[in-house]
Amino acid sequence: MAGVISRGVQGPIIREGDDIVDIVVKSVYASEAEDNYSLKNRDIIAVTESVVARAQGNYVTVDQVAKDIAAKFPAKKLGLVFPILSRNRFSMCLKGMARAMDEVVILFSYPNDEVGNPLMERSAYVKNRYSGVYDFEEAAFIDTFGSPVHPFTGVNYLDFYRQVIEAEGAKATFLFSNDCRYIAQFCDQILCCDIHTRNETRDTLAAMPGKTVYTLADVMAAPVDGSGYHDQYGLLGSNKATEEKLKLFPRSCQPVVDAIQARIQKERGIQVEVMVYGDGAFKDPIGGIWELADPVVSPAYTAGLAGKPNELKLKFLADNDFADLSGDELKAAIQKEIKSKHHDLVGNMSSEGTTPRQYTDLLGSLCDLTSGSGDKGTPFIVIQNYFTNYAE
Repeated sequence: MAGVISRGVQGPIIREGDDIVDIVVKSVYASEAEDNYSLKNRDIIAVTESVVARAQGNYVTVDQVAKDIAAKFPAKKLGLVFPILSRNRFSMCLKGMARAMDEVVILFSYPNDEVGNPLMERSAYVKNRYSGVYDFEEAAFIDTFGSPVHPFTGVNYLDFYRQVIEAEGAKATFLFSNDCRYIAQFCDQILCCDIHTRNETRDTLAAMPGKTVYTLADVMAAPVDGSGYHDQYGLLGSNKATEEKLKLFPRSCQPVVDAIQARIQKERGIQVEVMVYGDGAFKDPIGGIWELADPVVSPAYTAGLAGKPNELKLKFLADNDFADLSGDELKAAIQKEIKSKHHDLVGNMSSEGTTPRQYTDLLGSLCDLTSGSGDKGTPFIVIQNYFTNYAE
């Protein structure tokens, strides 16, 4: 009778140099024995990106970030466009940038950052959004909208980011606009700090004459003084590790998921699917925060997790096609419909409301919610029955 089961699996604290493949497999096997279940074909094992990066030693220091910033931006004034509001995600990046500069100019989007963190009370924005003024410098912005604390973290990010910059001996200048071009009036060197819209922002600013433009994906995209690095995402997906160190998004994850799958196939004779996951792709209904601060939900996954679900909506069938049936007769009719469904139901009313997102995005959200981001200590997730439907 069981449907989808998502199970958090405890593991040891991962250190640089650890064999992450061996640790994942042994942890899952131990979980099977203790919790009295068995892996089956098409079960899914998911590994949080953090422990993969830790095993890889994918760390950089603030000094290394500062050195890379200084090399890319030789003048001492740098403009930052659309950073997210986060102590964990951006403050250490900002620290390295400020260490390399005499002045840091930040262009904030409003009323929220890219992933939904609010810069102000929504009521203040709604009240004043028709003022006719689109671009602000700090004093005018605060006079219009105020500068409240973040509703979840309790942090005033304008004050906090100013403190980070000034603690490195640099001047902080804040601007506010939802048009990235506003910063061009103030800076010739520009770093696009947005995550999912970075390429559009970069292309818009790079088309303006006399501008040097990079994105966060370009910073720490190659080793600096023996640092870890990520050649595809750079600082994107990084987290604070210590007051002087950042953990980057893991690199070269595909060999990890393939090796876990191959080992279990060899030892158990079954084929599980494996993925590395970061942030889930869901939105908080109260704060309006979209959780995806990583560049992707899953940087690597085995072939069986490619694609999207192709599902029928059971309640649509029950209320429409088989409204005159009930009990076992209704069950049999729906099961027959599922078994004979078309391979592509896009646009078909019988699939309305099934939200055919990428498997890895759906699974990443499930994994992120299962493991949490705090002290649960379950960096590995086993998901069973995900590919089983009502007809099976």
